[in-house]
Amino acid sequence: MSQAELAQKLGLSQSRLSELENGAGSFSAEQLVLLLQVFNVTVENFAHRRQRSHTDTLQNALARLGAVHLQERSDVLPSEQLTEVADVVRETLIGAESSRLLTALAPVLVQNIDRLNLPKLHAQLVEMGLQRRWGWLLENTLLALHQESAELSRPWALRYRRAALLIENWLAAFRVQSEEPRTADTQPLDIIDSNIRSRSTLDEVMATASDISQRWRIATSVQPADFAVALRAARADT
Repeated sequence: MSQAELAQKLGLSQSRLSELENGAGSFSAEQLVLLLQVFNVTVENFAHRRQRSHTDTLQNALARLGAVHLQERSDVLPSEQLTEVADVVRETLIGAESSRLLTALAPVLVQNIDRLNLPKLHAQLVEMGLQRRWGWLLENTLLALHQESAELSRPWALRYRRAALLIENWLAAFRVQSEEPRTADTQPLDIIDSNIRSRSTLDEVMATASDISQRWRIATSVQPADFAVALRAARADT
């Protein structure tokens, strides 16, 4: 495509397009949309590398879905891969580098529990061999909900009860399907914390791990109280 042809599609003069290509100014939002359509690409193709940090993108997605205590970065463009709640939950469980992002899943679950297809998400995580992280998250969230249930306003109380009911039902399904976590020493540990790089560190983390983490064989220093803190912080910021 010639420069003249592109300029015509964008409603610009060729000289103005040449200026823009040389960094003299910027395209309007309407012109950007036209560019995306002309070249059949997404807005992420125009994003600076720093803007596409996976951690930053996850944090923004979590903040938009209910973890409002997380600071949403204005310089990070939304990802088309993280538009659905299930995608955000799955990607956070797979690759979260921060305990703040993992615990932020608690308020996200509360706010979006009726939008989540729990069996489908579970099946996806089974295929990845990460179903124990799912059970671990649900048990921690359920315990945090019970810990935070006192003296709530009526809207929050109803929201918490609804989330707790659906999570309890799903956890019961684990037991019916004989998928309750085994505690045998032969079951490999699922190491979540990125700072665990040696056997000695792993042993130290597991020595202080919560009962839930021990039961699901999840190696992390994250405690149920951390999920309760995330629920409390999300309420405070709404």
